[in-house]
Amino acid sequence: MSPTLSDGDVVLARFGAPVRVGDVVLVRWAARPGQLSVKRAVRPGADGWWVRGDNPFGSTDSRALGPATVLAVVRTRLWPRPGRLRRAGPIRGRGA
Repeated sequence: MSPTLSDGDVVLARFGAPVRVGDVVLVRWAARPGQLSVKRAVRPGADGWWVRGDNPFGSTDSRALGPATVLAVVRTRLWPRPGRLRRAGPIRGRGA
């Protein structure tokens, strides 16, 4: 999720929060049930949310794994640079 988040960042996520396009979310993949990922919500689909990483060249996301189940909405980074995460504007591009 670089540049929004980096490896090792500690975040606060709200489980059960309503998801809006552009939110940073914690997801689980049907194709990889043991893996949790933090991605950006692109659009809802019949089988879950299409999500994408903020770095399209270094991210495995719905373009490769299909829709994801959103478990929580990430609201705030607690460490190392505390602050609220912003929702992205319209997300354009191929595949999602």
